[in-house]
Amino acid sequence: MNKTLVVIASFGSLAMLLGAFGFQYIGGLAPCPMCLWQRYPHAVAFVLGVLILAGGPRILAALGAIAALTTSAIGLFHTGVERDWWEGPTTCTSGPVANLTPEELMAQIMSAPLVRCDEVAWEMFDLSMASWNAIGSLILAFVWIAAWRSRA
Repeated sequence: MNKTLVVIASFGSLAMLLGAFGFQYIGGLAPCPMCLWQRYPHAVAFVLGVLILAGGPRILAALGAIAALTTSAIGLFHTGVERDWWEGPTTCTSGPVANLTPEELMAQIMSAPLVRCDEVAWEMFDLSMASWNAIGSLILAFVWIAAWRSRA
C-alpha cells in the first residue's frame, strides 16, 4: 500500500479538523450540531491513517474512504439545509411553526440551539464551510481509495 497516499488522506482530515477548530476558537464561529457531526468522521479517518502507518492492515484504508465519504455526505446534506433545498433536523433549524400552541412555540424557541444549521456562518466563492467540507472530503475519499488499491 502506498503510505504517501495514506499520509495525504489522513493528514488531510487532520487539516480539515484543525481548520474547523481554528474557525471556532480563533475566528469565533461557533459550530452548529451538523458542523460537529462532520468532524467525527475526520477524526476517525486520521486515527485509521495513524494505525495504517503503524503497520495496520490495508482494509483500514477502505474504512478511511468510508469515513471521508460519510463526512462528505453530511456536508452535502448540510449544504442543502443551508440553501433551503430540503429541511434539516428540527433540533438545529427553525422548524415548522404552523399549528403550534403558544406553549409549544415557546418550548421550541427555548430549546433551539444558539447556532442554527440552516444559516451560513461563513462562505468563500459562494460556498459555505459545509460545502467546502463536502468537496474536500470527497477528494480525500478518492485518495483513500487510491491508497487502498495501490500495491506500492
